[in-house]
Amino acid sequence: MPKPPSDSASALASPDALDLLRRIAKALERTAPPALAAPDFAVADAFVWQAPARRLSGVPKVNRVEMSLLRGIDRVRDTLSDNTRRFANGLPANNALLWGARGMGKSSLVKAVHAEINATRPVGTLPLKLIEIHREDIETLPELMGVLRSDSHRFIIFCDDLSFDADDTSYKSLKAVLEGGIEGRPDNVIFYATSNRRHLLPRDMMDNERSTAINPGEAIEEKVSLSDRFGLWLGFHKCSQDEYLDMVYAYVDHLGLKADRDAIRAEALEWATTRGARSGRTAWQFIQELAGRLGQVI
Repeated sequence: MPKPPSDSASALASPDALDLLRRIAKALERTAPPALAAPDFAVADAFVWQAPARRLSGVPKVNRVEMSLLRGIDRVRDTLSDNTRRFANGLPANNALLWGARGMGKSSLVKAVHAEINATRPVGTLPLKLIEIHREDIETLPELMGVLRSDSHRFIIFCDDLSFDADDTSYKSLKAVLEGGIEGRPDNVIFYATSNRRHLLPRDMMDNERSTAINPGEAIEEKVSLSDRFGLWLGFHKCSQDEYLDMVYAYVDHLGLKADRDAIRAEALEWATTRGARSGRTAWQFIQELAGRLGQVI
């Protein structure tokens, strides 16, 4: 004799319950991460990774400075350029960490090198693609690399102002992706980052780890080991007065600003003094002020 259905089974079979389950299923589908759409890399040479939408957004015009205007960083410029050119040609190359003084052209150099490589690439070869990922989206880096892994282009993934706070554990994801994970970094991807910190972590955080740990060496090893994933450490240091003025004059000549050289020198030095810094960023801010007073569009 068949067993009569239980009250709970009958309740689930009711039209109202089935309608409720359908609505719950649709709600779950809406909250699920969207499927990764195949990107069209023909639309641009630079992209921004939109992590919430899990897609790449093309950048028609990159905000960049010409390589010839980057002064006082000749050694790191040549090192990064050589490393990037080898990578673009399919040869071994290293991830790069550009660290040091603010406003000295770290992110400008990455964008300028990318433009130079593409401008001088052999006819018929694929262009090098630049993809920017925001610091707060670094945990989605494995998904981004999964999108790029099977593509025929070569990619620079670029993260500007990368650093981590004391309670931030996302650096562990970055470590696994750069080196040491099962899949590892794809052969067609290289990672460039800029930071004011050489080890990407605040010094007081590392000092606290060292002072409270039973074995200070082991406690600090994991924190510092992130920067070891970068084969190139390129240091940017504060510029001298002569280097600062060289930056200013380079902008003046490039933009064709008409003003007395001695007056420019005096005003540029005063501008740097009032801001307490000499850097490429300070030089460009002065140029904007000068061009505005001269009524010249730049």
